Parts: sequence; C-alpha cells; structure tokens
Amino acid sequence: MTDLSPHARAVSLSLRHLKLFESVARLSSVRRASEECHLSQPAVTQAIAKLEEQIGLTLLERRASGSYLNDCGKIFQRRIQRLFAQIEEALEELGAPIGPTPIPIIASRITRSQIRSLIAIVENGSFGQAARALQVSQASLHRAARDLEQNLRKTLYHRTAFGIMATPPAAEFARKLKLAAREIESGIEELEAATGNFGSQMVIGAMPLAGSVMLASVLNEFITSSPSANVRIASSNADEILRNLRAGDVDFVIGLVGDPPAPDLVSEAVVETPYVVVARQGHPLLQKSAATLEDLAAYDWVIGTPGSNRRQRFDKLFADRARPMARVETSSMATIRLLLSNSDRLTLLTSYELKYAADMLKPVPFGALHPAPSVGLIMRENWLPTPLQAKFLELFRQRVHGALEPAPTLKRVG
Repeated sequence: MTDLSPHARAVSLSLRHLKLFESVARLSSVRRASEECHLSQPAVTQAIAKLEEQIGLTLLERRASGSYLNDCGKIFQRRIQRLFAQIEEALEELGAPIGPTPIPIIASRITRSQIRSLIAIVENGSFGQAARALQVSQASLHRAARDLEQNLRKTLYHRTAFGIMATPPAAEFARKLKLAAREIESGIEELEAATGNFGSQMVIGAMPLAGSVMLASVLNEFITSSPSANVRIASSNADEILRNLRAGDVDFVIGLVGDPPAPDLVSEAVVETPYVVVARQGHPLLQKSAATLEDLAAYDWVIGTPGSNRRQRFDKLFADRARPMARVETSSMATIRLLLSNSDRLTLLTSYELKYAADMLKPVPFGALHPAPSVGLIMRENWLPTPLQAKFLELFRQRVHGALEPAPTLKRVG
C-alpha cells in the first residue's frame, strides 16, 4: 500500500478507471471489457495498471484464459459495484431523462470533477464560494457543472437573489453521489485491513449525554485493542448529527433511538435505559422513602434544551401542574455534574448516564419514568461497515448490552 491516506487515494482515483476495473472483474476478461466499454485492449490494460499503482496492490491475476480477481480484488470489486449501483439509483431518483441511453451508460460518463463540483456548490451555497473551497477558477467550476447538466439532460441549477444555486433535487442528488463516492474510500480501508493495517479513521456521532456516555465507556477498550485506529468524535445536537450522518460525514451515531429520524436511516436499540430524577449526594430528598411530584416541584431544575428527549420528559412530568423553576438548559454532562454537586438542583438522567456519574449524583426515590427510552445505534440504510467499524460495533453491542437490561429490538426505520 502507498503512504497516502485512504481519503487521498480515493480522491485521486478516476471513475473511468474504476468502471473499467468493474467491467474486467465482472467479465474476467480484458478483451470482453474493452468491447463493452468501446476501448482498445491496451487502453484497458493501461487503466487497470494505473489503478493498481495508485492503490498500491495487485487486484487481478492475469492468465492465458483471462483476468481473475485475487482476494484483494474481490474486496475492492464489492465496493466498486456498490459505488456504481448507488450512482445509478441516484440518477433514477433524480428523474434524469433516459431516452435511448441506459442509466449505466449515463453513470459511466459522470466524472470525478463533476461530482466534486456539484457537492461543493451544494455544501458552500454558491458557485463563487464553491470555487474558493475547491481552489479552482469559477470558469472551471461552471464548465464541470454544465457538462454534468448536459450529460444528465437535467437542469441542476437555478438563479436566485443570492446567485446561481443548486436546485433541491440537485442537492439531494449531490448527497447521494457523496455517499456513493465514500464507497471508494471504504474499499481502500478494507484493503488496508486485509493487509494488516488498521490505521483508518472512523467518525462516530455522539448525541448529547446518553450517546457521549455510552461511547466513552467503550472507546478506551477499543483503542487499546486497535492501537493504530484513529477515531474522531462528532458531538452536537441530534438534528445536526443526523444531517451529518445522512451526508456521509459521520459513519454512525450513538444515542437515544425511537421515532424514525429519516426514511433512509435505520436504528438499533441496544439497551433500555429509563429516566430517573437525580440529585447530589446528601440532597434532602434522598432522606425520604418516596418523593412526591410536589417534592420535586419545590426545587430548581437543570433541564434539556428545547426539542431534546430529556426536555420532553421533563415537560411531560409536570404537564398537569405548574412547572418548577428551571433556569438552566444544557446537554453537557460536565455542566450538569457541576451545577448539581454544588446546589440542591435536580435533573433527569438515564440510568446508563447515572451509572457513570454515581460518584457525585444519586437517584431520588421517585421511581423510573416510563415509557423508558432505548439507547443504541443509528446508521444509514444499506450501509456496509468496514472491518474497523464492524469491530467497534461488535464491541459496543457486547459491552453496552451487558451493562443494563437489553431493550426490545426496534423495527427498521422507514
């Protein structure tokens, strides 16, 4: 393998070369692939050689009877098949006029430059900002954008008061193309794993509190067992985390699961973890055998931010009476621990969160709030994890599932 990162190698690969590799791999023949792709055999052979050089591994075994995938080639072929299948699916959903040209042919004409340009225009909001982000001239960006429109015979941009921008269908098309292109990087990461190198980066989305606590409880063991793994944690509110997941900027998300977050996502409940009322050690309510709702209402509260599951449970708890004082809204465990440990404030935590804050905080004898939420994983539909990601997911399920009573399996989202 080369010294370049999987991302750098993935970006450098030509979609045309990948299509030729897919054809040779599927047909087990350079000659038949050259006929299918309307190129000379030397051109196909040269393209495959260039691809193998960039990846740093041999993918095909050349024999007198044809060209056959080796073990690395089989790994990479699966990802490249997924790449073009997703591009073709995105074209169908975009509703590009087909006419006499089959969708696979249209997909094969899309270039890396065209995909990169469309994604940059969508993510940066305008041609000017996209050109600056890609460090190319606006003329070059316009050329790639128009070439893609001509290939698809579909209008992708419209003029607004803020300049030329992508249409909503084009923005969704760009999102799907970005996910498709991610298959290339995943394929290279799988090749690294197959050759004994687990030095790939994994991006995990952690929802506030529940997700962060669960992740922290597993991450140290995972890093110890995979010393060359690089993990980046993306933490923000649930809406933003799920947007990043759908865009492919996050591999999977850990946090509260329940209502369908989007039709193209799936959720997997790992444990059921009910909310409990929590206070500092030595709080007056801890002396009671059973606290009442009136007891809870007499104290100041730290509550979740608007829209959060924690906030909804608080609002439901006091739905039939005057709400107690609640002057602080936060999803930061560090802030909650500090505020509660130095006052008589109360808050809601899940039983899993309390498990890792028990040195400072204790459950008030009020009982668990039902129905209990489930904590687990949210992933993209039809997502195929790399070996490194699969290793983490398996460890996560084992460790978290054993920490509390398991939750019933949630139905597939969508």
